[in-house]
Amino acid sequence: MGNSLNKLIKGYRLFSATYALQYEDILKNLTAGQTPEIMIVGCSDSRVDPALMLNCDPGDLFVTRNVANVVPPFADDKMIHGTSAALEFGIRHLKVKHLIILGHSQCGGINARLNPTCVEDSDFLTNWTSLIDVNDKAPDLNECAKHSLLNSHQNCLSFPWIKKKVEAGEMQIHLWFFDITDASIHAYNFDDKEYQPL
Repeated sequence: MGNSLNKLIKGYRLFSATYALQYEDILKNLTAGQTPEIMIVGCSDSRVDPALMLNCDPGDLFVTRNVANVVPPFADDKMIHGTSAALEFGIRHLKVKHLIILGHSQCGGINARLNPTCVEDSDFLTNWTSLIDVNDKAPDLNECAKHSLLNSHQNCLSFPWIKKKVEAGEMQIHLWFFDITDASIHAYNFDDKEYQPL
């Protein structure tokens, strides 16, 4: 555990001594506020870092991450909804132009949905992963992860302010699948109804 924390501290010192100096103008501009045009709903998986894989600078992306990159359906029930709150902030307040739902291979959250016994003793995971729509025709883990992106897309459109922006052409929703085995991204083509290389 100590080695992991030490790696973070060394990383911060390197960032402070190199990146922060080299890109001082970028960082100074960020003090005026954030104006990202792209929001990503990604997975909490430690192997899937959107900013790293897309070579982004601070301020480029507004990101929320959760187990299995799930967009839940709209619920006006006055309960606490973390992902929905992030969507509202990004879309209604920051006015992002693109919403990318980023799934990936070997997803532990999808595996938990397909094999619920692996999370039997959970306070939150079983309930959360029940939101994942399982495609019975595609029991393969990665195919289910891709199908889950389609379900999240439908859930996005249950938010009235998302649907309104999409229909008005003010925002686009993209479904991307990152394959950890070869670091490739495939994007869903809504016309052809298939994933294609980005």
